[in-house]
Amino acid sequence: MAERIEMATVSSRGQICIPNGIREDMGLKEGSKVLFMLNDDSLIMKKVSMQTWEDVTKPLKESMKKTELKESDVSDIVHRFREKKRTKK
Repeated sequence: MAERIEMATVSSRGQICIPNGIREDMGLKEGSKVLFMLNDDSLIMKKVSMQTWEDVTKPLKESMKKTELKESDVSDIVHRFREKKRTKK
């Protein structure tokens, strides 16, 4: 997908209308799920499909069944998931 830059305005209720072209390019429809990631002064919005959510939570659920999950385990699981996702591309 090509880089696209558009501007939106935050309403008094904290709502933002995603520009139509971006919604179309991302396939966002009513009820679509998005994830927000804040890093310093940058906000990233990522489309999340139910399959993606299941992929993310599956290793966490499996780890919880095997042993007590520690905070350090979560970081390791996320890194393994990201690496697995990169190698699929």
